Amino acid sequence: MLTDSSAYFSINHPFDVYLCPWDEAKPLPSAEQLSFMFPTSLQLISDVKALESDCLLQLRHLDDDAKTVVEFLKLQSRKIDMVLQHIMAKEEYQGTHYIGKQFGGSGITLISPSPLVLGQEYQVTLHIKEELVALLCLAKVNGCSPIENADDPNTAQYAVELSFSVIQDSDVEQLVKASLSLQQKQLKLRQLSR
Repeated sequence: MLTDSSAYFSINHPFDVYLCPWDEAKPLPSAEQLSFMFPTSLQLISDVKALESDCLLQLRHLDDDAKTVVEFLKLQSRKIDMVLQHIMAKEEYQGTHYIGKQFGGSGITLISPSPLVLGQEYQVTLHIKEELVALLCLAKVNGCSPIENADDPNTAQYAVELSFSVIQDSDVEQLVKASLSLQQKQLKLRQLSR
């Protein structure tokens, strides 16, 4: 799936991202072909999240008498999430590790110690621990600008913007849900600190 870079809200939140340069001689895969590139752990997490999402949609139609069942299922889901987080923490991802700064359904921004080439395509593995999001996609460098480091002006850092070139619809949905969930948590924290 190709996305419009202005189509989705983005949120500032740290996350892990791994980049592997895409061979320009090879055509970009389709979203379906991309799914065959998933490591087993990412496929497991993706499948669990899809099942959970479908189940939660069905549960919303139940009446108030089912609240106990819903709470129990949420607890079971949380336990599964904890096991999957453990699996993700042990996983060794392919590529160079960066710290992500911002994400949304259209792309990401990460911090790099060196500039990345505009227009370069990367295979991206993205991991947002708090929302149990782990996905694989392809993204293109759209921007790269230096960041002033007040702590150490001699250390170079760059904000690198990447927009998704190939990503599965379900992964875009995961990123949108994660950005909204984290925004709600940030708003609650702000209200508590007042």
